[in-house]
Amino acid sequence: MKIVIGIAAVFALTGFETRTDNSRDLLKQMHDRYAGKWYKTFSFSQTTGMYKNDTLRKTETWYEHVRFPADFRIDFGNPDSGNAVIFKNDSAYFFKNTKHADTRANKNDLTFLLGGLYFYSFDDVIDKFKSLGYDLDKFHADNWKGQPVYVIGAGKGEESINQLWIDKENFNLVRMIKFEDGQKEEAFFEDHVKLDNGYSESAVRFYINNELVQVEKYHEMKVNVKPEESIFDPVNFIKLPRASY
Repeated sequence: MKIVIGIAAVFALTGFETRTDNSRDLLKQMHDRYAGKWYKTFSFSQTTGMYKNDTLRKTETWYEHVRFPADFRIDFGNPDSGNAVIFKNDSAYFFKNTKHADTRANKNDLTFLLGGLYFYSFDDVIDKFKSLGYDLDKFHADNWKGQPVYVIGAGKGEESINQLWIDKENFNLVRMIKFEDGQKEEAFFEDHVKLDNGYSESAVRFYINNELVQVEKYHEMKVNVKPEESIFDPVNFIKLPRASY
């Protein structure tokens, strides 16, 4: 009986172990784990340090609201100033002193990568990854800061193409490399915390062409607190309601 139980236990551990050896399998596992469970909204304040030549030049507090899968608003400095950006429908709408100042094309890829993907069908997720420039035919396992990770979009040792580094345990994004407009953009997502049925980084570092440009630290993180829908409206811009910060 002990032998039978032992063999059965080994088979249970090995025969049914989920294998991940390509990008699509990994994305399917991620989607299966979190779709329908991920928090729907995310609000926080952020200490933002801006760097040049490895020297801190300026520090601001930003106030940020996310409504997955694709709405994102940042208020720069005092929200009463009316200085903000709203990301919506592949565009970024900039406001200065509550007045519309500029509109730029922007795919808002980080909102998608950091939770938005769990609000789309899996087929749409695959299409979105392709549109963002990640080669899903490339994949490898690696280590990041002593922890096992999967890498979407690149083979072992390939650093000159778009790629995402995903931690093996909780499927958190920990590193992103992206090439766009002749620049290398790299981001490190750190100090992840569990929030409801999902996770969030609480510290981020951004580099352009290997030079540090921005460091972010999150505070007062709140999930599933429904913000006023009007704060994501770029046509009828309003200041943040005081209860939002």
